[in-house]
Amino acid sequence: MAPVSDGELVYDYSQKKKEEKASGSTLEYDQFLSLLCAEMQYQDPLEPTSNTEYVAQLATFSQLEAMLSMQSTTENSMANELVGKYVILSPTDETTGVTSYVDGKVDYVMYAEDGTVMLSVNGNTYPLDSLDTVADSEYYEAIAMSKSLSNMIAQLPDLENITSNYATAIQQLRDIYDGMTSYQKGYVSDDTLVKLRQYEDKIAELQAQSGADVADNAETETEAETETETA
Repeated sequence: MAPVSDGELVYDYSQKKKEEKASGSTLEYDQFLSLLCAEMQYQDPLEPTSNTEYVAQLATFSQLEAMLSMQSTTENSMANELVGKYVILSPTDETTGVTSYVDGKVDYVMYAEDGTVMLSVNGNTYPLDSLDTVADSEYYEAIAMSKSLSNMIAQLPDLENITSNYATAIQQLRDIYDGMTSYQKGYVSDDTLVKLRQYEDKIAELQAQSGADVADNAETETEAETETETA
């Protein structure tokens, strides 16, 4: 209920504007209606509000109602157009206040009873106002592939612990990169490529060493057989 003093409605619009600016909120439909009703209820009988003033306020009320309706229609239309598109969301946890990032494809749009528009992404729902970025499928696919390649390389043992048993896995990583388009390769970080080359060099070194060991063993066996025949 709006505050009343000496039979008059007290409402500090300048203070309200400051509060709105600080909180990021605006005067809502229900608040406006409450103010108008309170003003009519507590007006001074000796100095009643004129019909002209009421008409002006009702006109403002109608404009606000139309504006909110238009805003709701615009939001719903925008949300519907997001279905099937790749987005990045930045929802804030109401308990911890921590903002995280979620990316994925919008599966469907849900309209809550309180009017909140929710987007379904990766099996979870998020409010429309947490939308951060809308991306086309080519961009999203490039980002996803570069991230997957980086994650797979990160799962390999440290360079000093690599053995020749990882030769096939490292070759597969090279094949994945070589199979990317030029656009997709542009999103692979330099660090990822450096690590891949380091693993390839290590495997080549191990295979060369293994080949040298085989050659040495063969030579030793040949020498031993020659000595046996001579004896």
